[in-house]
Amino acid sequence: MARLTGGDLWRVAWRTPFLQATWNYERQQGLGWAFCIAPVIERLYPDREERCRRLAEHTAYFNTQPTLASVALGAVARLEEERVATAAAPPAPDDAIARVQAVLGSALAAVGDQLFWFTLRPFVACLGVLLALGGSWIGAVALWLTYNLVHMTLRLRGVGWGYAEGPAVLGSGLRGRLEGLSRLIAQLGAALVGVVVAALLVPGGDPQTVTFQATLAAGLTVGLVTAQRPRPSPTQWAIGAGALCIAAVWFR
Repeated sequence: MARLTGGDLWRVAWRTPFLQATWNYERQQGLGWAFCIAPVIERLYPDREERCRRLAEHTAYFNTQPTLASVALGAVARLEEERVATAAAPPAPDDAIARVQAVLGSALAAVGDQLFWFTLRPFVACLGVLLALGGSWIGAVALWLTYNLVHMTLRLRGVGWGYAEGPAVLGSGLRGRLEGLSRLIAQLGAALVGVVVAALLVPGGDPQTVTFQATLAAGLTVGLVTAQRPRPSPTQWAIGAGALCIAAVWFR
């Protein structure tokens, strides 16, 4: 009987950055999921016809937070291995793995969106801005490194975590650890926002004008109020902020 190896899991992990390379409105991450799980299918199903059938089933609709999809991939890899190991027993329903995949996708999306989109990304943005205020390129590098330290660690290690725990991976304490990480980053981010505001208001020890201070306060207020809304999207915010920066430099 074929068994998955650590090498197989690493092959899955290194494919996860391409999860959304073929994103589409019909199946969203489905084709990328099949590409990532392919090393598992190749190992477990030596028969070409059966391998193609199983891989085709994995192209079905799937969507979750892209980084934490690796956890679901690991859990489903274990289910596929167990499915082959119990082939002599009464077969499980054909959609059993698909149901687990869908449940994990929804749960990981909720945890991952909170961690990455609403906590980590604003934190690293503030860090980059703070270090770039003096005109240094270090801010961009710090932003990129800080984000990817968390992002790539979870992406590459998540497959192993999911495989070790199986479908119960979120009930084994992983959810609590991820939520704890979100709270920690949120607390650090709140402190960092205060430092950034202070640096903007009193650059080099010289206070800015009252007009600048009032404009900054109004901008922060509007940003905090509207940031909780689903629209505008992050892309629209980035385009708008870029346009304002260009206008500010032009009329300076």
